[in-house]
Amino acid sequence: MIIQRFSHERGRVGADGTDSLHAFSSGAYYDPAWMGFGALRVLREVRAEPGAGLAVHRYANMDVFSYVLEGEMGFEGAAGSEFGEAAESGEVATGIVRAGELQWLGAGHGMRHRAFNPAGDAPLRFLQIWIQPDRLNARPAYALSPVPADADGFVLRASRDAAEGGLPVRQDLRLYSAALAPHADARRALDGGRCYWLQLVAGSARANGRDLAAGDALGFVAETGELALSAGAQGAQLLWLELPPPA
Repeated sequence: MIIQRFSHERGRVGADGTDSLHAFSSGAYYDPAWMGFGALRVLREVRAEPGAGLAVHRYANMDVFSYVLEGEMGFEGAAGSEFGEAAESGEVATGIVRAGELQWLGAGHGMRHRAFNPAGDAPLRFLQIWIQPDRLNARPAYALSPVPADADGFVLRASRDAAEGGLPVRQDLRLYSAALAPHADARRALDGGRCYWLQLVAGSARANGRDLAAGDALGFVAETGELALSAGAQGAQLLWLELPPPA
């Protein structure tokens, strides 16, 4: 089964200089038909004006990825109930995630986090992805994946405990980014015992006979054979998530 999620069908929530497009129910957006995709619980595209950002969130037992598409994302986080409390490392985590970089937050038993646009005159656009981990109450942790030195084709950015490269994630997941040149083709094998999510973030592509524009997505459940991708005239940038089957 192939599930298609068009960009224009996503839920939209705007507040305090931010605009979020939600593939699945989260926060102020609720649609009982879109409650997640197996271990993939949230996928939202966030745009933030200069100085604006998401309100402070408390995460627990969730692995959260932020993939910056445009601009720079500032962040603050701590393993206490407030930013002013020391994290387990003895410090409050702060920093900048730049376009093409991928941040991982393993919330574990609980942490606070804030994402915002630190720029004075430039927009910020990023994807935030929540993955349900396979364990509870682990120690909070975070890490950053830099922009790949060679971004052509599929690049592994995260995998279970980083055993296969990239950032760690506490789930049977492999997360890839990919950049395809104009009219380039790519193939990925499909295992009928897994689920897959393809998110097109820029450009256009044709995937298994379906035309996709930026923001469109496909979910694959119990599909075998292969993913057959052809980039459009402007090329294509995408994320590819290999997930465990639904419980």
